[in-house]
Amino acid sequence: MGAHFWNPPYLVPLVEVVEATETQREASDRMMALLARVGQEPVRVKKDIPGFIGNRLQHALKREAIALVANGVCDAETVDRVIKLGFGARLGVIGTLEQSDMVGLNLTLDIHRNVMFDLDVTPEPHALLEKLVAEGHLGMKTGKGFYDWTDERAAAVRQRLRTFLARQIAERRAAATESSTKTQG
Repeated sequence: MGAHFWNPPYLVPLVEVVEATETQREASDRMMALLARVGQEPVRVKKDIPGFIGNRLQHALKREAIALVANGVCDAETVDRVIKLGFGARLGVIGTLEQSDMVGLNLTLDIHRNVMFDLDVTPEPHALLEKLVAEGHLGMKTGKGFYDWTDERAAAVRQRLRTFLARQIAERRAAATESSTKTQG
């Protein structure tokens, strides 16, 4: 059994509890209960697969984002704006499959019939990502990746993320306290 925390774990409460073929269900139940007691939000991963759930979803999105930039559809800033200002704005409130149910699976199917054939299916890391890494462009830590990074710009992004995540934790705790107070009252 494994426990996959997300960084930074003090601000991102998700922990994927990964069951291996030999894992006893009682053991993973105990692990999930322990994690919940210390304020984490555990989810059960029933099969030990590469990347578990979160990294598979995250990197499927990254694969398509990189392909869009590599194919000249848009630049990195546009990809990130579309994610942050579009569907990303609602992801903290409604999950992908909840949203599919909300708009109707028939609409989701229609979109899939139109888009799926054109999505990137590169079976290995994209050539653009390979090129950037080979050139030593590793992102914030080297000052260049998909973006050019100054120390100030990198610090501002890190602070924006920490502030956002800390606010979410505070809101989640306030909601839990309010719910607990209503239950007791």
